[in-house]
Amino acid sequence: MKSLNAHFRKVYGEGGEIRSFFSPGRVNLIGEHTDYNGGHVFPCSLSIGTYAVARKREDSFVRFYSMNFEDQGVITVDLKEIIYDEKDDWANYPKGVVSIMKESGYEVSGFDVLYFGNIPNGAGLSSSASIELATAVLLNELNDLHLEMVEMVKMSQRAENEFVGVNCGIMDQFAIGMGKEDAAVLLDCNTLEYTYSPVVLENASLVISNTNKRRGLADSKYNERRSECERALSQLQEHLQIESLGDLTVETFEANKQHITNPIDQKRAKHAVYENVRTIEAAKRLKAGEFDAFGQLMHESHVSLRDDYEVTGLELDALVEAAWAEEGVIGSRMTGAGFGGCTISIVENQFLDSFKTNVAKTYKEKTGLTPEFYVVEIGAGAREVNQLSEAL
Repeated sequence: MKSLNAHFRKVYGEGGEIRSFFSPGRVNLIGEHTDYNGGHVFPCSLSIGTYAVARKREDSFVRFYSMNFEDQGVITVDLKEIIYDEKDDWANYPKGVVSIMKESGYEVSGFDVLYFGNIPNGAGLSSSASIELATAVLLNELNDLHLEMVEMVKMSQRAENEFVGVNCGIMDQFAIGMGKEDAAVLLDCNTLEYTYSPVVLENASLVISNTNKRRGLADSKYNERRSECERALSQLQEHLQIESLGDLTVETFEANKQHITNPIDQKRAKHAVYENVRTIEAAKRLKAGEFDAFGQLMHESHVSLRDDYEVTGLELDALVEAAWAEEGVIGSRMTGAGFGGCTISIVENQFLDSFKTNVAKTYKEKTGLTPEFYVVEIGAGAREVNQLSEAL
């Protein structure tokens, strides 16, 4: 934080009170492509994320600067007219939060802010939601708005949906805002009811493996999958009283799947239903300390994402299959939207080194790419930080 504060003064000059904030990245342990289908997800917030240092201004200008995109310099906007501008690139995410907060009737003053993120770009660990929540929290604190975290989560999602134009579910923002140290959160995306499950791995660690393949297809395929699920739901609703695919049990789905006339749509719906059931079961298994059973559910999740939802691709499959072959791997699956990005594995600590060496070798042989590995801890959600030890 000392380094960031010094960099802030270099960019914006001396004077005034500088306040520091941290917003984590997130990883979803299980429950993929269930959020917009009215199902459950099981994410946790991470020890890596977005740092923000900010200082209040006495006028209506907001100045954004990111150490991750230094070539773009300082981006200045006036609170009186905040509009989406493609040339502002990354800054549209925090601009969106400011816009939605103002639109919601909250008085906010101008401010200068410097961001630094240590979430790998394009890895699918939700750097966009992380910067959104960092901005929401700093706005809340700088302006004494006394907002509840759930309100800031909803506004951050609206910023991405309405201002940036990305039709995401609420999982990313919720996991980042409501994250808790050493716990994952089982969230019902339909009702926003949630429970925390302690994640005490003892002799094992969470390892995020980055395919280093940029997720070029993710956005278009994401919208395609949403449409396929919506068509399937619409046909089922002609015969069943349901609001979402997340309302279905496996038994009810199997008894009624013939009403979905397109076989592709039927496969997509099958994944949404089975993955939701798996996710609820997985949270129970983890709570009970049944790690092998949890690992098996991770395995089944990846197979379903590969075969029924078809969002994995060569790189993710190669990385997961290499992990499955390694000693000490409790479970491994793709995480995020798919078509590149990352996998999440639970690996026994004594095998961490051999896991990284062997998986990297096998993966490179199959794809020609070199993966990156991050052994991560589960940290707390977005917050103001006053000491270096709190942020790291």
